[in-house]
Amino acid sequence: MSLKILYIAIFCLISISISISISIVSAAPDNYKVTYTINIKENGSAIWNVEYRTLLSTKEDFDSFENYSAQINSKYLVEFRELMQRSAQEAAVATARTMVARDFNGEAIIQSTPTGKYGVIHYTFTWTNFAKTNQNINVGDVFVGGLYLSNDNTLIIQYPQDYTVEQVMPQPDQIRVGMIWYGLRSFNAGEPQIILAKPSFTSTIVVILVIIGLFIAGGVLFVKLKKEAEEKTSPKIHETNIQIPEIEMLDVEDRIMKILKESGGTLYQSEIGRQLNLPKSTVSSALNELNGKNIIQKIKKGRENLIRVI
Repeated sequence: MSLKILYIAIFCLISISISISISIVSAAPDNYKVTYTINIKENGSAIWNVEYRTLLSTKEDFDSFENYSAQINSKYLVEFRELMQRSAQEAAVATARTMVARDFNGEAIIQSTPTGKYGVIHYTFTWTNFAKTNQNINVGDVFVGGLYLSNDNTLIIQYPQDYTVEQVMPQPDQIRVGMIWYGLRSFNAGEPQIILAKPSFTSTIVVILVIIGLFIAGGVLFVKLKKEAEEKTSPKIHETNIQIPEIEMLDVEDRIMKILKESGGTLYQSEIGRQLNLPKSTVSSALNELNGKNIIQKIKKGRENLIRVI
């Protein structure tokens, strides 16, 4: 396993020349995943977390990863720091905004999952003035030449909880822990472009009043419907929320993981339900458990959920 691929992947994300990025990525193996998480702060700075994940299936893989881990602080973190500091300097020139990349950390660990053991590398650092701030937080001008996400790469942009997304281009593939885009994807210059707005005091009060009004109206409607139901004398069949025993749920999860592994790690939720021949609610509950354990991803594809092993 060559960790030089990680630097290639990072370069592809911030490269000004997309054509160069595509040619480099085409030579990389397809058994690694890179996730870029950019956490935007209110002052415009951003905390980056670059995660590189690869399956360790052979002794050679384990030995290579252990060798890398032993040198992460003395060699590879230094190379990563130089790469990102150079990128911040180039972005500062392009945006006429002072920027500094600092507070670098590196970590290499081995994670055990139902699908095998993975070597996981984390690089984190702070990029000051990453976003332009005025009344709003404006993200995107640092991406002068656009971005390129290769296959199995993911970009996640997070933002302060008290801000709302006023504009985003292009639309994310999913909104969960933040705005998420999956590769393969090419972004245009200045994208993703995001405008984050902080609600004013007046608008906040209006929202609170609307929520209170909806809560009261919902309560009145609930009481009315309950009273009407009690007045009816005809028998009625009520749906019950069947609680699935924990041991049975674990069995369902194992069966789902077996089906996913046999299908190459990706399958639509409806197909999983068809193969298991179980109620939709049972399959959905088991998938939610696996998703909560970060074992799978649920990706919205039209009306369907695409299930992918992490």
